Amino acid sequence: MVLLLSIALLVLYSFFNNNLCYSTDDTITHNRFLRDGDTIVSNGGIYALGFFSPGNSQKRYVGIWFNKVPEQTVVWVANRADPINSSSSSGLLKMDNRANLVIFNGNQTNPVWSNNISVPTTEKTNSSSLFYKLLDSGNLVLVEENRGNRGAVFLWQSFDYPTNTHLPGMKLGLNLKSGTNWSLTSWKTREDPSNGDYVCGMDRTKPPELYTKRGSKLIWRTGPWNGQAWNGVPEMMGMFILNYTVVSNPDEVYFMFDVHNASIFTRVVLDELGVTQRFTWVEDTKKWNNFWSGPGDSCDDYGKCGSFGSCNSNNALICSCLPGFKPKSERDWYLKDGSQGCVRKREVLCGKGDGFLELEKVKLPDTLNARVDMSLGIEDCGIACRNNCSCTGYASAYVNGSGCLAWFGDLVDMREYTDGGQDFFVRVDAIELENSKRGSRGSSSNKKKVVLLCVLIVGGLLIFISAFYCWFKKGKRRGLAQREGLRRLLTFNLSTNLEETSEETNAKFELPTFDLNTVMVATENFSLQNELGSGGFGCVYKGKLPDGREIAVKRLSKNSGQGVKEFKNEVVLIAKLQHRNLVQILGFCVEEEEKMLIYEYMPNKSLNFLLFDQTRSRSLDWRMRKDIILGIARGVLYLHQDSRLRIVHRDLKASNILLDAEMNPKISDFGMARIFGGNQTQGNTNRVVGTFGYMSPEYAMDGLFSTKSDVFSFGVLLLEIICGKKNSGFFCEDPSMNLIQHVWELWEDGRPLELVDPSMGDSFSDQEVTKFIQVGILCVQENANDRPTMSSVVFMLGNETTIPTPRQPAFIVTYNLNLPEYSTTRTGSCSVNEMSTTIVECR
Repeated sequence: MVLLLSIALLVLYSFFNNNLCYSTDDTITHNRFLRDGDTIVSNGGIYALGFFSPGNSQKRYVGIWFNKVPEQTVVWVANRADPINSSSSSGLLKMDNRANLVIFNGNQTNPVWSNNISVPTTEKTNSSSLFYKLLDSGNLVLVEENRGNRGAVFLWQSFDYPTNTHLPGMKLGLNLKSGTNWSLTSWKTREDPSNGDYVCGMDRTKPPELYTKRGSKLIWRTGPWNGQAWNGVPEMMGMFILNYTVVSNPDEVYFMFDVHNASIFTRVVLDELGVTQRFTWVEDTKKWNNFWSGPGDSCDDYGKCGSFGSCNSNNALICSCLPGFKPKSERDWYLKDGSQGCVRKREVLCGKGDGFLELEKVKLPDTLNARVDMSLGIEDCGIACRNNCSCTGYASAYVNGSGCLAWFGDLVDMREYTDGGQDFFVRVDAIELENSKRGSRGSSSNKKKVVLLCVLIVGGLLIFISAFYCWFKKGKRRGLAQREGLRRLLTFNLSTNLEETSEETNAKFELPTFDLNTVMVATENFSLQNELGSGGFGCVYKGKLPDGREIAVKRLSKNSGQGVKEFKNEVVLIAKLQHRNLVQILGFCVEEEEKMLIYEYMPNKSLNFLLFDQTRSRSLDWRMRKDIILGIARGVLYLHQDSRLRIVHRDLKASNILLDAEMNPKISDFGMARIFGGNQTQGNTNRVVGTFGYMSPEYAMDGLFSTKSDVFSFGVLLLEIICGKKNSGFFCEDPSMNLIQHVWELWEDGRPLELVDPSMGDSFSDQEVTKFIQVGILCVQENANDRPTMSSVVFMLGNETTIPTPRQPAFIVTYNLNLPEYSTTRTGSCSVNEMSTTIVECR
């Protein structure tokens, strides 16, 4: 029996080794297959084909990925809906007798997946002339050699069946003759490549546009093709490494891109959250660099401001109506819900004084109700639109002025750009047109007055300049003495701030200084392109030092309420504190009238930039939010207990939490922090500073602050991270309720999970999130003694333990909504916008 079994095994071994040898080159033939564990590599070594398991999944798939990129990056999946449900390496990929590409689960009897092309073999087409080949473009093709006079031809290619990735040379669009739809479909999750909820492709619109849809619902659109780029993706204009192609004819309409340098690896991915992103591989950092994302901000959400509305993400009230229009629902409009759009202020009487107003640098409206005529220029386009009373607006089809786009019906999904977009002409009534002309004439008259005034001022200055020169020389000497005094003030003995040992008293504070010229060169003279944000203190700029280090420069405004005391306070504290969850200061600059702090650069900006944006928050799953919460908690614990100083931050909030490249949270802005010496546990101040919604009751009411004040602020921040909503301002579901009250009511009703930000999907554990919410409520108790210490908070969040039952938290305030004004039942300040409010004193 053993002898028979051995013979059988030898026969099988001989059969497989002589007849079905696994592939070692870039082809699959009838006699050469691919088994799990082996790969096929393209001729230039750029791409590889083989079996893989995404993430922690145990399922096996056949896919194509970048072979020269150490981080496995899959660009195409064959059996995305039909995986091999086994962790063992038993899969097999081969070509059958009808040239089908087939995946087996080892037994070679029942195929798991097939591309179902069935090419019949004839005298002219035989099995020896057919083979599958992986090209250096990432395209897997079925090749037939010696096809008459045409040589080798492709009978099938993976580029015709994209998954979630768009590669150079791949078409996105429609074959109007065959009905083939070249579109991207997102993965269901990061570990499940089956078809997700989102699709990116083209409709039968002219001019062509790319759309992202969730089912039948339109999520985002690129804007029409303007001859150089998508009108709604201005970032494309700066990508000189790429060449774009758009084809639109009776047979097909598609978009394609190519790379000028073949050594550059780039891809466009539709992720599982519906965001389309372009990545380029950076060899120096060994990372994929994100060039752009769509949607990139809330203004990219389709129809954000409804019909005849325009969106501008730089404005506090991001929606505005086009000229001649007003909000359809003013109540909803000023509560930042512009979905109902705008309506005309007055009826347009066609041919009776009506006309068109020019809007500059805008994303053109959805072209669903538009017509294109490439034979007309912009002037003829305007005449044609004026003569058609149904025409609501027009624009050039191409940025060079050729072609005519005219809209008939509602104008939807417009937005304004600082740099980008196109000019658009909207039809307005006679009164609106006349008001615009008066404004233009008034502006011209004002310009003449300004010129005359400037001439007079310049003449006066020439007389005054000699006297000013003498005063300036004297003032410069005095300024040098003042700046030197400030430097000496910053290089001071820490014993003036807290009780220390004699050894510590002798320690001197030292921190590198930067000269003004170095900072100006690093920030390109504080250019607007490098501005990262602004606040009451001034602006923050991105910079790059000569040694290549990226920095963030906090430039204090001359009018800032943050003076020498706060400036010194921040320099001292951050320089003396070293923790992975505290932002690192690199130095400072005090020169001429400038006061600047130099920090490490945080590429992912602040937490509120991601958390409170409907689109960006999708990137924050529960694991990431949990890590951010724990990181902040560890940072605050270090301030309160583990550092050589005991520090109360006094201004913990989402905008003061910065995120590095790995999304690690870093606590910043120590201008208002206080040092406690010895056994001091509480302080009192007549100068109450902070941000509305984050301040503890005892601090806001009586000026008493302690480590428990920071615990309260941390609790608010924890609840905001889970809910994805701000505590300050009105709460969307019930304008009479703030976030803490909403949390408490749901907790009392046993429905805490209703708080969870929907953008997290199902990435969280119910029990774990409930525990975090309970800790958050404990942190915002009205009585400071009822709040836990930060050491207890860190322990409760990181361990399985019994957590105390919370009482009703602080600041349960009821607001009576009575538009257009709001009144409260308790004295306080309230705001319907998203600006943070500072109590008593501004920063």
